[in-house]
Amino acid sequence: MTGHTPSADESQVYVLTTGGSIDKIYALQGEMEIGPPAAGELLDRAGVTGHTIVPVLTKDSPDLTSEDRDRLAELVDGCPPGAAVVITHGTDTMPETGRHLLKHIGRTDDKTVVLTGALQPAAMSHSDAAFNLSSAVLAARTLPPGVYVVMHGTAFDVATVRKN
Repeated sequence: MTGHTPSADESQVYVLTTGGSIDKIYALQGEMEIGPPAAGELLDRAGVTGHTIVPVLTKDSPDLTSEDRDRLAELVDGCPPGAAVVITHGTDTMPETGRHLLKHIGRTDDKTVVLTGALQPAAMSHSDAAFNLSSAVLAARTLPPGVYVVMHGTAFDVATVRKN
């Protein structure tokens, strides 16, 4: 394809990983547990470039605490002005984390923050993880500054989104 090629700064996406279903793998005991972040491999397989993976947590989203959410807010605040940020997150409490970020990150008017996850782990053959993550990267690079949830090809305003 031809067209505008973004500079490294324009295309850089910071992917903060927190665990959730997207990172679940089968343990030796036959149960699912959170494994290493799947985001890097998923984006590499999709040919997505210009991303930095930052492992933050390895938790199911119902186990996230306000301290965990504060840590995410601090990390988002630490990203450069104008940054595109994707946060992989479990779907159970994704809206709550998004609203926490909306209230606690220093400036939502200079960064685009997108939360995404998967209903099935990336390790499963029929997972929605790769599509959701790639969609989130596109959204983070193109939506105006703010906080969003992106799932199944749709971007939602975090202030009004709810899990169905």
